[in-house]
Amino acid sequence: MSTHTTTRALVTGASSGIGEAFARALAARGDDVVLVARSRPRLDELAGELRDECGVDVEVLPADLATPEGIADVEERLRDPGRTIGLLVNNAGFGTAGEFVDLPIDEEEREIRLNVLALVRLTHAALGPMSRRGGGAIVNVSSLAAYQPNPGMATYGATKAFVSSFTQAVHEEAKRHGVHVMVVCPGFTRTEFQARAGVDQSDVPGFAWMTADSVVEESLRALERKRAVCVPGPLYRVTAALSDSTPTGLTRRVAALVLRRSASH
Repeated sequence: MSTHTTTRALVTGASSGIGEAFARALAARGDDVVLVARSRPRLDELAGELRDECGVDVEVLPADLATPEGIADVEERLRDPGRTIGLLVNNAGFGTAGEFVDLPIDEEEREIRLNVLALVRLTHAALGPMSRRGGGAIVNVSSLAAYQPNPGMATYGATKAFVSSFTQAVHEEAKRHGVHVMVVCPGFTRTEFQARAGVDQSDVPGFAWMTADSVVEESLRALERKRAVCVPGPLYRVTAALSDSTPTGLTRRVAALVLRRSASH
């Protein structure tokens, strides 16, 4: 039986994919939501739908979290004592695909700023007020890519490994303050991510795909159960367990072989 009490949640990357699914699920259970993403038109459209369908309060906060200004705007909102945030979902992020030597380095740096720096700063901004109140929750969205080196997506995999390690460490620290911190590590999920990253999806079998809604449903159940780590989907839980028990050198070489096979198609 759910013990959820209504709160106000801030979701980054809320205009599409897993972020949008989080916003819809949270609003459907009665939470007020703050929607953060770069695209104001998409946020406004989603906000209107959530207000009409769920009767909740929805704030729209356009921000580019790959920039210092965008991060500062959301940090300020998280620290606002008059409109407290009970749940932060750090979902914003993107990936790049290809051999590292061939990728524009400025875009790789932007990826690190968004996937790592923004997440760290927003986690810190939310954790202070939550710790002082003695309650709250933070969900950081990582990836199954965190479990092994990723030739062909080297920077992306490294950023997600950071997110996973960082979140699990902060989970232990935050418990004594009454704050629950959890990392979510989805596998292949049908969103705009793959197309934006330029990832070849042709070799991924249909059964391996999850929907954003199912990822979020499992994540919220795990959050209620106070889990430190959520890997949605039984297939990916097995994959994560195997990755943990397999020597890194072997998984790295297998991943490189898969990359070369995909590149030859």
